[in-house]
Amino acid sequence: MPIDLRSDTVTKPTPSMLEAMFSAAVGDDVFGDDPTVNALQEKAARLFGMEAALFCPSGTMTNQLAIRVHTQPGSEVICDTLSHIYLYEGGGIALNALSSVKLLTGDRGRINAAQIKDAINNPDDVHAPVSRLVSLENTMNKGGGCYYDLSAIEAIKEVCTQHSLALHLDGARLFNALVETNESPFDYGQAFDSISICLSKGLGCPVGSLLIGKTDFIKKARRFRKAMGGGWRQAGYLAAAGIYALDHHIQRLRDDHTRAKAIGHMLQPLPEVEEIYPIDTNIVIFRLPDSILATDYVAKLAQKGIAAVTFGKHLVRFVTHLDFTDMQLEELEKSLKKVI
Repeated sequence: MPIDLRSDTVTKPTPSMLEAMFSAAVGDDVFGDDPTVNALQEKAARLFGMEAALFCPSGTMTNQLAIRVHTQPGSEVICDTLSHIYLYEGGGIALNALSSVKLLTGDRGRINAAQIKDAINNPDDVHAPVSRLVSLENTMNKGGGCYYDLSAIEAIKEVCTQHSLALHLDGARLFNALVETNESPFDYGQAFDSISICLSKGLGCPVGSLLIGKTDFIKKARRFRKAMGGGWRQAGYLAAAGIYALDHHIQRLRDDHTRAKAIGHMLQPLPEVEEIYPIDTNIVIFRLPDSILATDYVAKLAQKGIAAVTFGKHLVRFVTHLDFTDMQLEELEKSLKKVI
């Protein structure tokens, strides 16, 4: 059986999740009367101690909706140079929000309060865009799944409050961070003006993300979601998967982290592995020597039945997930020894 470590988005619903989906009560979410969508949104808002939530098809949409609501055309978003909202969302900040970006270089993608304070433009300078939004990513994908300490986020929030900037969290893998830090979703709800969480990564849903914020913010986001073609009808079948995941799949993320660390130990003695990024959650990134291209190495992995992705000219990424088992972990160790 192939071992798919390309992403934690490749999982299939568990039998129990499928049962919850098939038995869901549904309505029409464009009319706002799908009871299961409404229950998911209320559950997510309550979990984070925030007022409201909006169920969307993807994390890109929830991030882009947040940016669109928080900004005005010609304003500026401050984020790290490795941020998903900048690298992997199709230029959406410019396309959807007509806003500029100021890129900072943080610690594996984590920026700090001092950097942000220095990056804020003088609002009276007509030559510069008005700084309106700071966006953080937790965990940081390009940083190898590293995560913030809540104290660092609270310091950033203080800077944002002092300078009237909104603070958004791309929390696609936020629950991976929370199970490691034992911090509370409620504490995050107090620190951020908006939070995006993905249900189709480590939580194992087939599709879907949630945007969480104040009632007025979500009302505006719903309008922009409609304009983007993001309204959907009997979405309760998908929302039921989200409810099941929030109830049953959060704590099991620790298993993914354990297996990721085990992969790190497997990679250490391999002659072709020059560097392994610190493994904090479920993402493993490693560097090959200049003599080996990541594209060639990933092709060799595929010949051994292992699916991975390149993450740079000489970087390869593995991501552990719900469908990656201990049996596959053992098979992976045997296969890695034979790649080169």
